[in-house]
Amino acid sequence: MTRRYSSSRNPMAPRASSPRGPRFRRFRQIIAVFAGIGLLGVTGGGVLIWATYAKFQSDLPSIDSLRAYQPPTVSRIYTSDDQLMAQLANERRIFVPIDAIPDKVKKAFIATEDHNFYTHGGVDVLAIARAAVTDVFARHGRRPLGASTITQQVAKVMLLNSNVLSFDRKIKEALLAEKMEQVLSKDKILEIYLNGIYLGNGAFGVAAAAQTYFNKPIDQLDDAEAASLAALPKSPTNYNPFLHPKMALMRRNLVLQLMAENGVITQEQAQQDKSEPLVPQKKLRFGPLPETEWFGAEVRRQLISQYGEVKALQGGLEVHTSLEPDLQKKETRILREGLMNYDRSRSGWRGPVKHLDDVSSVGWEQALKAVTSPAGMLREWRLAIVLPGGRQVGWLEDGVSKKGTLASSDVAWARRRAALRAGDIIMIEPQSTGSVMLRQIPHVEGAAITMDVRTGRVLAMVGGWSFHESQFNRTTQAMRQPGSSFKPFVYLAAMEKGISPSEKFDDSPISYGDWHPQNYEHDNWGPTTLHDALRESRNLVTIRVAAHLGMKAVADTAIKAGLVDQMPHVLPAALGAVETTIIKEAAAYATIANGGHIVTPSLIDDIQDRQGNLVWQASNLTLGTAVQPAAGVAVPADQTAAPKGVAPSSPDQPQTVAPVPADNVNVPSLLDNRPTLASEESSFQIIQMMKDVIARGTGRAAGVGIDRPIAGKTGTSQDFHDAWFAGFSPDLVTVVWVGFDTPESLGRNADGGRIAAPIWNRIMKAAFENRPKLDFRVPDGITLASYNTGRISAVDGFKTDQVPGASVALHGFGAGTEALTASDTGADAVISDSESEMGSAASGSESEHSTDANGTQSQKSSASEGDIGVGGLY
Repeated sequence: MTRRYSSSRNPMAPRASSPRGPRFRRFRQIIAVFAGIGLLGVTGGGVLIWATYAKFQSDLPSIDSLRAYQPPTVSRIYTSDDQLMAQLANERRIFVPIDAIPDKVKKAFIATEDHNFYTHGGVDVLAIARAAVTDVFARHGRRPLGASTITQQVAKVMLLNSNVLSFDRKIKEALLAEKMEQVLSKDKILEIYLNGIYLGNGAFGVAAAAQTYFNKPIDQLDDAEAASLAALPKSPTNYNPFLHPKMALMRRNLVLQLMAENGVITQEQAQQDKSEPLVPQKKLRFGPLPETEWFGAEVRRQLISQYGEVKALQGGLEVHTSLEPDLQKKETRILREGLMNYDRSRSGWRGPVKHLDDVSSVGWEQALKAVTSPAGMLREWRLAIVLPGGRQVGWLEDGVSKKGTLASSDVAWARRRAALRAGDIIMIEPQSTGSVMLRQIPHVEGAAITMDVRTGRVLAMVGGWSFHESQFNRTTQAMRQPGSSFKPFVYLAAMEKGISPSEKFDDSPISYGDWHPQNYEHDNWGPTTLHDALRESRNLVTIRVAAHLGMKAVADTAIKAGLVDQMPHVLPAALGAVETTIIKEAAAYATIANGGHIVTPSLIDDIQDRQGNLVWQASNLTLGTAVQPAAGVAVPADQTAAPKGVAPSSPDQPQTVAPVPADNVNVPSLLDNRPTLASEESSFQIIQMMKDVIARGTGRAAGVGIDRPIAGKTGTSQDFHDAWFAGFSPDLVTVVWVGFDTPESLGRNADGGRIAAPIWNRIMKAAFENRPKLDFRVPDGITLASYNTGRISAVDGFKTDQVPGASVALHGFGAGTEALTASDTGADAVISDSESEMGSAASGSESEHSTDANGTQSQKSSASEGDIGVGGLY
């Protein structure tokens, strides 16, 4: 029997394929490879993501600056009566804490910009997905729809400071937003956003925008106005209601609808608000209070000097100043009128701004619109065109044509040089009467300052004709020769040496080599009291007094007074051949009026930081006013001066005069611990002498119509380059200067008494309004006595050891000529005569202007070494 073997049992037979055979192994290998690749991809991707994340994290700016967020905020300057005078800022922003921002404003922005603000963690994933879908399917070729949260916008603006749309920036925004949400509250983030966002028209933050577009504080906005502000972040230009009112209205209404959908307002309220017109109200003034530009610019300079530019312009400082806006306005107008009067009398009519041919009584408006206003034209003036006939002119007032008739006096004034012709473009100032005044920008410049005598607080400051034409402040920056207004400090030094006002010095010719100083009138009085010499500004007596004292004593007095920083020890300096500023002279004169206590000028009363904390206060605010009511002083009736050329008569017997306070009111003196320039007694002696300068001397024009005690001194520099008047009452000091920026003669006899004194007179009259009438305090150590000077009957103050009215021989001082040396005159070389009133100008004394690093302008002589100025004339 044959055995049959199955193949399965035959070891040599090939086996059938098994599901767990080689093919399966290969499949597993493939799977393993792909799994490995996937794992490597995931690992590598994770590493890459981690590395990218780490890179972005390392590049992220710190958010520490947001913890104590203090945005750049406007610093505001206020007048003494708390009017906003000026704003200092790189960005116009008014910071408002979140609690002070109305809910309607906050909710309007949230509803428009980020309605999930209070629920997301910095990034709104749903908004991103919605924006992505919209961008892919509905906005091909258009700018992608934004999905940034308010937190991301803060990160972009405050930390990244970039508007470049890129993947990197969006990643950084998201990372910073999540980080900010972890350390800052929602309200803090919203506060930063609402105060930092730019809303167009130069406004940063919602408070500044409320003022910019609706001229009201933020807490007075209604729903529609709040919606108008919330419409702006998307495009501050396109939705600006001033520029694009229709687009702004559509966007506002969309915001109102979003507010209704988010429950901020009802649908009924939204519909009602949508029916309201969008009428923006332009803020009347962002710039300085009119006529305060000089003062504000000086305060700005001081703030930057004290705190640096960043804090001054971005620190939100509240600066309260001493400026009295009503006086400032009047002082500006009075100075300008004085400059115009001088310009008319000296230069006459210089012709029209422009001439247009073929002009008729109709159709002239378009031609006039094309003419540019000249630099220096005042805001109240208008460009006008002379119409046929020569008397009637036409001008535009807010785009509306007006016509008026020139005053007859103006027509006559202009026709002295050339008749007005039809087609002439001229400057006019419309009057309330219906007539118009012909105007002309003067070529001459001027400046004026008024200060409180006791404290040095600057009450008004006018730095020139027009701030918009030239921002150079002539009260603080122009270095000019004071001329004879320097002389009181020579006589004050004499009083300090015990010399009395009745002491006589020789008023006779004096010379050294070719230096021949003269009096203004070219006459000589012989022995002359210091009272008469100062009253009539006698140059020769002043030179002899300075020579007797020694120029070091005179220089020390002027330097200590703050009038000059340094000065040469030469006799012409005693006549004002030095340089000073108007504000320095005002402070020096205030020091005399203040009983010799040194007065430092100040413009700023106090400064507060953005939280309202007092960070600085002027020390002079604690000072009182040490004066007494006006006293009645009996002055002999015959106070007329002796005729020129008549020898002085013998002095009458001096008579003591007792000042009696009005109503017998005793006013106590206040303690003043400030450094002193001179004793109270010496200062009073100078005051008494300077009162007579105004009453009967060179400054008579300054006293016209003023019925209260005032004292002052004229000043005229060499060749009539500068005309000054400086003077004071017991409570106010004012200094007026007139001259050309590049020194040239104001004209023969254009002295301080004729040019500057009338301006000073009008300014003081304006300043005295609503101020009490006061008199200068008579120190305990002074006896007032009436005596005959030989030319007039005068009342002067005499110290305890002085004999009223007496003149004693001064030891070691004779005629004075022998004592003079080349070094005394300041000229070792020959000094030639000139045609000046003194007949003693240095050769080659034409001056040039230079400006130092501080912006201070000075006159530098172009003469050879050794040449000097000769000081005052009158």
